[in-house]
Amino acid sequence: MLALAETSDDPINMIISSPGGHVESGDMVHDMIKFIRSQVRTIGSGWVASAGALIFVGADIKDRYCLPNTRFLVHQSSGGIGGSASDMEIQANQIRHMRLRFEALFARATGQTEARIKADTKRDFWLNTDAALSYGLVGRVIASVTELS
Repeated sequence: MLALAETSDDPINMIISSPGGHVESGDMVHDMIKFIRSQVRTIGSGWVASAGALIFVGADIKDRYCLPNTRFLVHQSSGGIGGSASDMEIQANQIRHMRLRFEALFARATGQTEARIKADTKRDFWLNTDAALSYGLVGRVIASVTELS
């Protein structure tokens, strides 16, 4: 993205099909979408899950697209905790902090309340394209690149 943003002011199309991954890695891409000058259009395809959904909502709602058969998965933060009791307490506090940040971020991105995000993501929260549109996760469902605006 940085290289594309430096060479042109044209919009950047980012296709996202991801089962997720490490939250902080998703944070980096999410933040970079907001950091650069160029307009970034995220286009969900296939499965947009977990940290993939975090990256997806880095774009403004008007720039969030998905293809007709995309499925989204949003859920609370999780992680393996181990080690000494004091280390486990530190890790648990970090997961709680991450969850609060996640709820605020997705509330801003979707227009839902933080309480609604918290309730919906207590367990895996799956959305098809219609549900993702209604929820405010997706701005528009498209079937062809010619439909990007």
